[in-house]
Amino acid sequence: MSSPNVRAPSPIDRAFLTDQPETGTLYLVRHGQQQWPDPETSVAGDWVDPPLSETGRKQADCVGRWLADQPIAAVYSSQLLRANDTGKAIAAHHGLDVQVIEALEEIRLFQDLPQDERPSDILGEMALDGIRERFVQTKKWDVYPHTERSLDFRRRIAGAIESAIVTHPGETIVIACHGGVINAYLSELLRLDEDMFFRPYHASSHRILFGQGRRVIDTLNEESYLVAEGLLTH
Repeated sequence: MSSPNVRAPSPIDRAFLTDQPETGTLYLVRHGQQQWPDPETSVAGDWVDPPLSETGRKQADCVGRWLADQPIAAVYSSQLLRANDTGKAIAAHHGLDVQVIEALEEIRLFQDLPQDERPSDILGEMALDGIRERFVQTKKWDVYPHTERSLDFRRRIAGAIESAIVTHPGETIVIACHGGVINAYLSELLRLDEDMFFRPYHASSHRILFGQGRRVIDTLNEESYLVAEGLLTH
């Protein structure tokens, strides 16, 4: 029999997993700032796996310290350097190794083009400008030719993230990943048509609660720790 002083959970408590038993917490963390390739000389393959910049390493250390007091049971990342090294900066505070899920890789732009050539040399600069403008208007990856399809990307990401979630019922986990990945998963949760509906900051954190078959977006773009150290970048 319940104590008369304990309030039974309301429908809104249950709907949003507020103080519900066996609720887990997922932190989606965007990687720190990458070392940008030279846009004038770089080829398509140069943009796939750039390392963290000096600022990016500082951002990764910053988010790692911010999460140091959380009871983190596991840290996952894609295999790409910028995400994996961000994950390592978080995992180091918890005595954990980063577990790689390759399906967490960022959207595969121009994957069907020769990776040792510039897209503008193949498609033409005018056509590429038009493609970019269409993305500005639609925020949909499908405007890019020779690129992974949006539906395939969303299915890949949703499957990868759910595989991590179901492995850790009631626990706190971190997935260090990419801006497009974060948008893909949250767009699926919100049933949005746009592939990119907001812009995550470098090394920002996005908290999702999970349990009872539900996923609840708790916070987006947590970045106070970055602002405090003058490290906030897009």
